[in-house]
Amino acid sequence: MSGHGRRVPAGRAGRLRLRRSLAGALRGADLLERKARLLVDRERVERRAAGEAGLVWRDRLAEADAWLVRGVMLGGERALAEAVPADRARAEVRWDALMGVRHPAAVTWTGPVRSPAEPTPPNTALAHAETAYRAAVRAAADHAAHQAAADLLAAEAKRTRQRVRALRRHWIPRLQSELTAVNIALEEAEHEEAVRRRWAAGREAG
Repeated sequence: MSGHGRRVPAGRAGRLRLRRSLAGALRGADLLERKARLLVDRERVERRAAGEAGLVWRDRLAEADAWLVRGVMLGGERALAEAVPADRARAEVRWDALMGVRHPAAVTWTGPVRSPAEPTPPNTALAHAETAYRAAVRAAADHAAHQAAADLLAAEAKRTRQRVRALRRHWIPRLQSELTAVNIALEEAEHEEAVRRRWAAGREAG
């Protein structure tokens, strides 16, 4: 019996099975480590893109707020309400997969369309505010997509590293220990068999 509660397979067949299990565990750990590296690399790309989109979002939002204040001061809140198009903005997320992890890959943003019958912003400040707000919403959508992708990739990378640690610290050492025990048992059996043969040969010669 092994010290881990599993019976050590006996004989050469057991040793072969343990060798195959050990080789598979080592290969699996290597593949999981490669997966974790790829996930972390992509996560860093997504974090950087999220940070850049976040900066654009905050800058455009501040710019839009400043233009909005000017526009309302010039035309009043009624002018602002009249200039808002009835249509709504739309965002569609395209998903991708990396090493089995689905994550947002891109966002297609469509701004609201003002019909010919709808009034346009009554002053230049509100027109600038509208343009800046559209850019802010687009950047916010990009930021959200990149942030979500980074979080999903980071979570899977963490789970993958945990599996690697379980293999490296527990499963692989256990298999190595059991393989060593089997090798020792086989060597002892072969030694005992050789002694018996020599003893039998000596009796026959006598």
